[in-house]
Amino acid sequence: MVERVLEVDQTPIGKTPRSCPATYVGFWDAIRRVFAGTTEAGIRGWTASRFSFNTTGGRCTACDGQGVRTVEMNFLPDVKVLCDVCRGARFDAETLAVRWKEKSIGDVLAMSVDEAEEFFRSHPSIHHPLALLQEVGLGYLTLGQQSPTLSGGEAQRIKLVSELARIRPGAVPATRGSFYILDEPTVGLHMADVERLIAVLHRLADAGNTVLVVEHNLDVIAQADWVVDLGPEAGPEGGRVVVCGAPSRIAGHRGSRTGAELAKFLEERHAA
Repeated sequence: MVERVLEVDQTPIGKTPRSCPATYVGFWDAIRRVFAGTTEAGIRGWTASRFSFNTTGGRCTACDGQGVRTVEMNFLPDVKVLCDVCRGARFDAETLAVRWKEKSIGDVLAMSVDEAEEFFRSHPSIHHPLALLQEVGLGYLTLGQQSPTLSGGEAQRIKLVSELARIRPGAVPATRGSFYILDEPTVGLHMADVERLIAVLHRLADAGNTVLVVEHNLDVIAQADWVVDLGPEAGPEGGRVVVCGAPSRIAGHRGSRTGAELAKFLEERHAA
């Protein structure tokens, strides 16, 4: 039995500039609470809602907290330009005047994941998901980067981080975990990012979840617990189970093209 089934694909994590890694992964609420807890915010009677760019009260009224404004072009697609009032900070001047460790809420949005990971090290609920974003190779993204500007691979890794963030460090593996389905997640990834992705998949499995990956990448296949090789050819000549089992069994199967390539791959890796 599984608790839920999720397809972790490369579709965008949000279709509007309002969505960003910080809101999707879920640690933006904790950051808002940090700013609401400052002395200056307390004097003004402001709560965490003041530091939301999705509701009225503290956001920039010129761009409605999007950081950009849409310019309609006759006979051409609309163009989005940086808001000329908040300059992309998403908040009004009063809200930006509140500081925590000499940074405004707008400054935090402009931070990279690498910068924010150090900045919020004393706040576990914020630091943990930031560290996970670093682990999957997304340390260069800014917290407020608009979701429509993310690549498919970046969006997919952010989705994986949002799932990893649900797992508490040191927690006992779940008896009814989730079932994750990924379709060729290594497409477009650098070799170093493939290694990070494999580490993430192992962490999900170690937490009691099941991960099904449709993949041709030999690095991923070699790390699997169980492989189902479909073939024997592509297209109409395929679709049948050629062999299934551990990677070592696949590599030793004479009738499997995947096995032949996997055997070479494992031999080269062992020799290295």
